[in-house]
Amino acid sequence: MDVAGKVRRPGLIRAKPGSRVADVLALAGGALPGVDLTGLNLARQVADGEQILVGMPGGPPPGTPGPGAATSSGSPVDLNKASLADLEALPGVGPVLAQRILDWRTEHGRFSTVDELHNKGMSETDIARGFGITTTQLRAVKSIAKTAEKQADIGMAQRLKDKGYSNVAIGKQMGVNESSVRALLSDGAKDKAAVLETTSNMLRDQVAQKKYIDIGAGVERHLGISNDKLKIAVAKLQEDGYRVDYVKVEQLGTRHQTTIKVLSAPGTEYKELYQNRDKIKLITNFSDDGGRSYSDIKPPIPISSKRVSVRYAEQGGADADGVIYVRPGVDDISLGESRYAQVRIAVDGTHYLKGMAMYRDDLPPGVDLMFNTNKSNTGHKLDAMKKVSSDPENPFGAFIDRQHGVMNIVNEEGAWEKWSKSLSSQMLSKQSPALAKSQLDMTFERKSRELDEIRSLTNPVVKKRLLDSYADDVDSAAVHLKAAALPRQGSHVILPINSMKEGEVYAPNYRDGDRVVLVRYPHGGIFEIPELTVNNRHPEAKKLLGNAKDAIGIHSKVAERLSGADFDGDTVLVIPNNSGRVKTAPALDGLKGFDPQRAYPAFEGMPKMTPKTKQVEMGKVSNLITDMTIKGASTTELAAAVRHSMVVIDAEKHNLNYRQSAIDNGISALKAKYQGGKTAGANTLISNAGISSTVRIPDRKPRTKANGGPIDLATGKKVFENTGETFVDKNGKLVTKTIEVTKLGNIDNAHNLSSGTPIEKVYADHSNKLKALANTARKEAASTKPIPYSPSAKLAYAKEVKTLDANLNLALRNSPLERQAQILANAVVIQKTKANPDMEASEIKKLKAQALAQARIRTGAKKQRIEISEQEWAAIQAGAISSNKLNQILSNSDLDQVKQLATPKIKLLMTSIKKSRAVLMLQSGYTPAEVADALGVSVSTLKRSLSAVNENA
Repeated sequence: MDVAGKVRRPGLIRAKPGSRVADVLALAGGALPGVDLTGLNLARQVADGEQILVGMPGGPPPGTPGPGAATSSGSPVDLNKASLADLEALPGVGPVLAQRILDWRTEHGRFSTVDELHNKGMSETDIARGFGITTTQLRAVKSIAKTAEKQADIGMAQRLKDKGYSNVAIGKQMGVNESSVRALLSDGAKDKAAVLETTSNMLRDQVAQKKYIDIGAGVERHLGISNDKLKIAVAKLQEDGYRVDYVKVEQLGTRHQTTIKVLSAPGTEYKELYQNRDKIKLITNFSDDGGRSYSDIKPPIPISSKRVSVRYAEQGGADADGVIYVRPGVDDISLGESRYAQVRIAVDGTHYLKGMAMYRDDLPPGVDLMFNTNKSNTGHKLDAMKKVSSDPENPFGAFIDRQHGVMNIVNEEGAWEKWSKSLSSQMLSKQSPALAKSQLDMTFERKSRELDEIRSLTNPVVKKRLLDSYADDVDSAAVHLKAAALPRQGSHVILPINSMKEGEVYAPNYRDGDRVVLVRYPHGGIFEIPELTVNNRHPEAKKLLGNAKDAIGIHSKVAERLSGADFDGDTVLVIPNNSGRVKTAPALDGLKGFDPQRAYPAFEGMPKMTPKTKQVEMGKVSNLITDMTIKGASTTELAAAVRHSMVVIDAEKHNLNYRQSAIDNGISALKAKYQGGKTAGANTLISNAGISSTVRIPDRKPRTKANGGPIDLATGKKVFENTGETFVDKNGKLVTKTIEVTKLGNIDNAHNLSSGTPIEKVYADHSNKLKALANTARKEAASTKPIPYSPSAKLAYAKEVKTLDANLNLALRNSPLERQAQILANAVVIQKTKANPDMEASEIKKLKAQALAQARIRTGAKKQRIEISEQEWAAIQAGAISSNKLNQILSNSDLDQVKQLATPKIKLLMTSIKKSRAVLMLQSGYTPAEVADALGVSVSTLKRSLSAVNENA
């Protein structure tokens, strides 16, 4: 802009967007001594190309009577005469609103003030409609105008005060009373205007950095300001041409959609936003002072590469690939109370280490961290490390649970013991049909007992809600086909102890001398399952790991047998196998000495495998190995498929030629023999199970109520009807819209996906039994009628109803902030479940609770759980609360507590069938806690019931 007049450095001035007249005046060196600035609005935002006259006559003449606003000179502009340029120069008015004002004036003639229109009897809705804007926009524009006027008044009052005017004299000068002057001079008045301006500038900066930002419900709480302040700041940007759009994105793993409110820069087309919906970012700024200032997330603290040593493959680093040895007693690299942890460590701010950190007290002098790698020495230490991502919100590509010094901890001691307590079909289907049936039957019995308990509930609304939820859960179980865990089975992270014998394992959670097997997904073929003897007396392992909660120590040769596992956080299932129930076999001869990196290095110019391609190719070869094993392939054929899988696993990380591997190992021929074609896919029930095995069908929706409703009342099955929706594809062709569904979930009879082998029959029978349970639950839910609402009960329980209403209102006030916490927690859960895809529903439930607790701390959410008293429950049972309100209460209650209230009070400790099952499980080696969990009772109930059996014996 051009600054002219009585300033120290008149001429062209460059200023940041959002600068004010006072900022520009300072850039021009300030006004000359004695210049009166009273007529200049120093608080006004400047515009590009504008001229500012200081201490000189100029600017537009005083406006004529009528609605007006202050320009840069402080003179009013008549909205009934102003040009487009005049309007755009007004504070808070951008090109969008300016054009609307001209359009309205052309069509309707002279403007009246909003107050005049109110006095003429027009409602706010009528006025907004007349101006061609929404009521929200009208309120925002009014607030912007009031804020701009208030800023000008504050500036005027402060300048007069600085000149020595008394409050009374200021009031006379400005035409207001003394109390108004005091208010203008107060910090509160200044802060209110400053918060709006600071927030608007922060939003501009976030859009400039990220292009598309989420400004939906709950964001204002994360920012630390009121929702009104955020709305007005957004409206202010909209008047400057910024866009606000609503975009639907899929929730991974749920197949539902979430609508996100997005702010983007002027000129952004909706098509562009939709195509980049995966790039919508959260606002990472937050305010600790109510919006007066904003801080961004803190970047990770880097460690100097001078403190880091790299142990390369030539030095033995491959034997502990992924392990970061840590010098004990150094504060900024401490692991706290843990002996080991999965970490990310920034190095020099440009690279980072990824792996398992564990203490070692024999590091060379000057070395605080030693990173082990299977890479060769290039002469540049940083080449062995990964480059930090350009995304400041996720520099390591992983969720960080907590930070201490330079240690960014992903998982630490105690985290892995909470992982999988189930057996995946990929592993169990390669065992005997008898073992598979035994563990699947335990799963079915558990689900059956759960249904019986829900059916016994006394409140129909609670009963229906839990039946619907149960049916969805069992539908999912019929697709995943997970089986109950074996006795004392647990998840453990593997760490290298290369002084151990290859046939031994340090496993302090198991008895010394026990025989245990190690299972690593995804394959779990019997030749990939090593059986080892527990040796908890090993000196080095005992020193490094002690009584580790969820880690085991093995020789690196054992890791090679586990599908080439690394020591950077890879986990295994440890299963006691003294009885020999789990079958194992020697490693395949065709895998001995096979090194994927040496066998299939990249050639010059070869395209690098992408993460998405790796996921697809890994799915293909995993399904092939499963189908080959089930159909009795030879060890030679299996070795070829496994070699290819080992190349695929490392292809992205080490840039391997996986296409040549597929040719050399005859993958097309194997697919033709065991899957029905060179390009065919999953060909058995097991490989067709899970959410990754899908098929596309015409778009559908639950059957409408008019056509009979979404549930077949006779069978309990879900009923759908086609939507008939179509769209024009990129080639201009009209095509039918389709959706993706799981293969196993889309059929009524699981045997239709079976190739006829004995193990598939076991799994198909199990899936069909679960489907029948789900249908039974839905059928009963559909026929469950709510308790009729009773006005007389509402009067009789007036006190209880009032308390429930108050508690519900308190919970609902937290809803927007709670939704934001749910979004943040969901992102964490997705990353954690990807790392351990075989977690059970109970384990995922615990994980969700932990992630949500952390997200609530971050967003400031405080979940107000409604605790229902016995008397309030009596009111609910009497019909004093409507079904709609009761559902709202249940959504904000602890359903376990509600379930207890709705369960009949007179109840046997355990049925005779349960007691018999408990005795058999205890005799098989299960712990009391595992038995209680399997039978759906507490440990104390189990002990009391079995004590009664012993007393009667």
